[in-house]
Amino acid sequence: MNQFKNSALPVAIIGGGPVGLAAAAQLLKKGEKFIVFEAGASVGSSVLEWGHVKMFSPWQYNIDKAAKEFLKQSGWKSPDVEKIPTGRELAEEYLLPLWNLPEMKEHVILNAIVVGVTKKGHDKLKDAQRENVPFQIYAEVDGETKLFEARAVIDSSGTWKNPNPILSNGIWTNAERRLKDQIFYGIPNVQELENRYANKNVMVIGSGHSAINALLDLAQLQEKHSETAIYWVLRKKHIAEVYGGQENDGLPARGELGIRIQQLAESGKLTILTPFYVTEIASQNGKINIIGEINGEETSVGNVDEIVVSTGFRPDTSYIGEVRLSLDSAVESVEALAPLIDPNIHSCGTVRPHGEEELRQPEKDFYIVGMKSYGRAPTFLLATGYEQVRSVVAYLTGDFTAAKEVRLELPETGVCSVNLKNCCDETMTPDTVTSNDSCKSASCSEKEPALTNSCCGTSAPVKIEIKSKSCC
Repeated sequence: MNQFKNSALPVAIIGGGPVGLAAAAQLLKKGEKFIVFEAGASVGSSVLEWGHVKMFSPWQYNIDKAAKEFLKQSGWKSPDVEKIPTGRELAEEYLLPLWNLPEMKEHVILNAIVVGVTKKGHDKLKDAQRENVPFQIYAEVDGETKLFEARAVIDSSGTWKNPNPILSNGIWTNAERRLKDQIFYGIPNVQELENRYANKNVMVIGSGHSAINALLDLAQLQEKHSETAIYWVLRKKHIAEVYGGQENDGLPARGELGIRIQQLAESGKLTILTPFYVTEIASQNGKINIIGEINGEETSVGNVDEIVVSTGFRPDTSYIGEVRLSLDSAVESVEALAPLIDPNIHSCGTVRPHGEEELRQPEKDFYIVGMKSYGRAPTFLLATGYEQVRSVVAYLTGDFTAAKEVRLELPETGVCSVNLKNCCDETMTPDTVTSNDSCKSASCSEKEPALTNSCCGTSAPVKIEIKSKSCC
């Protein structure tokens, strides 16, 4: 519990998404004051940006228990718990009704972009009486800077607004920024953007579920517009690693994605380039050139019209620079979570339940929760975030026993236990760079003709020129 005299101050929640509103519901249940800062024009604004995408887990895992109690009291009708919602359904059937509750709505500020968090009268260096002064939150509200005070801060702002760049080394370049009109970050609504992608040379970069969704949608577009060419760039040594647990996945919707992308990869409808490490991006005559390396050999791909970048996300910590934090140096997650969520070891269903104790920061009563607490790791589920904030709120309100309890059950999954026994063990080479590198047979004996190599023992740069769609 906070010890400073301004104990009547609210708990500040940064982010009005599912986890942020769950934190608000938990505080409301405890009779505690709170204030929610949502950067968008409505709650769940980031969710609505991927509203066309079907989630992995059914409704039963996507509704916070405290929020559900308040909604039921208002006459809200719960969705079918076995049904799997889209992002839009999550927002419209759950988040917006929750926000519309009078006791909730009056404490949520929309169009409020938090630009700074600090301790009153203290920069990061100053120790004296630090725990006895409130937090100060600076927010741009409808273009005007406003100052708020809080006794605690829960940062549930997520990572959706902070995508990773194209280059494999993680660096943003001006060349990439200049091509922003031809690059989409995340999961485009291909159906709504049909004119943008139809009969174009489209490259998808990434190997996660966002990339898979984009590829599957583009393949559907290709059936209608046959001149649409799809190129998939990823860094995996074995493309089968992307397929996940499939039938063994505890979340069938996620397993189905793995099955469908394997079928697409083996269909011949797209060109796969892997393991491809992008080192440079350039523009020429309105087209995009991608330069990179495959097994150390320079490879370039030209004449690309559009790029979909699905290379994951990273947390934005720029506005909490004056807060004392402990983050993992690699994953950029809450430090104590890093060994629990390493995507090389754990899947969404194998991450051990955790709560306030693991989320605790050096700055007392400051917590990073939800997707942002996982840093760059992609293994987050909403149910995990709901359990996080339940535990944190219990601690902030003095219920230390409840804070230590584990109240989370998730399905087990085989998503990180990919079976590669039927795949070739050798690294894919430029010999197969434009083929369906998807382990078509147990022997992996099918190979494409070799691309041109130099006569001097070292490989010459490989240039892949995509056919132009113009008439000239």
